[in-house]
Amino acid sequence: MKPASTKLITVIGAGSIGQAIARRIGAGKHLLLADLRKENADAAAKTLSEAGFEVSTAVVDVTSKESVLALIASANAIGSVHGLIHAAGVSPSQASASTILKVDLYGTALVLEEFGKVIEQGGAGVVIASQSGHRLPALTAEQNEALATTAAEDLLSLPFLQPHLVTDPLNAYQLSKRGNSLRVMAEAVRWGKRGARINAISPGIIITPLAKDELSGPRGDGYRRMIDLSAVGRAGTPDEVGAVGALLMGQEGAFITGSDFLMDGGVTAAYWFGDLSPQAS
Repeated sequence: MKPASTKLITVIGAGSIGQAIARRIGAGKHLLLADLRKENADAAAKTLSEAGFEVSTAVVDVTSKESVLALIASANAIGSVHGLIHAAGVSPSQASASTILKVDLYGTALVLEEFGKVIEQGGAGVVIASQSGHRLPALTAEQNEALATTAAEDLLSLPFLQPHLVTDPLNAYQLSKRGNSLRVMAEAVRWGKRGARINAISPGIIITPLAKDELSGPRGDGYRRMIDLSAVGRAGTPDEVGAVGALLMGQEGAFITGSDFLMDGGVTAAYWFGDLSPQAS
């Protein structure tokens, strides 16, 4: 029988950003680090356990409902799920359009749908979305509602997400991240009925292994231009995202739910109204 007093935080995606948030909110709680690759979860667990945190690991594939349900079973065997940090995803330089939609859009919807059934009263979650979702042109009201509320298992069957229409990985990524923001807003209603909160963070270029893939990939010049022409003029750090994550998951953020926090050093502002705008270029 699980100890009733054990408060558990599940971290999906054991990378730099997930760890940064976990460090700020994990003291006195049990951290369950889940990743598609066991070696990633084990490496993160070693670092955190040596820093004094209580940690377990698991393998999860967010594109598999069976795998997500197995993760929830593992979490429930340890304690009560009081937190969810969903930081798993793939970028446009790492995967095809179809894979991005499956991992970043469907996977996020699946995780929120299933964890929303077990999150404890007073619990909170955060999803790592992206600035890219804020640069996608406006969708129709019908498309917004579909991305927000369609059952996870039916999401990839939506007409405007079909493979012949979404062929570019960047477009798939933007659609997925816009979908993450909309899904968080809709899920906040359902999570709220359990006395829990859920929010998203949309980071800009944060120096992580994923960002390094992008900076060294075919879109690298464009990403460096974003950094140079942004108001802040630099990339961000995982610790800066961690600080916002701690706010959203902690008591100081208790009045915040269903929101998406854009933190990109001013890149999106420059895209819509500054030197990065299509008109300027």
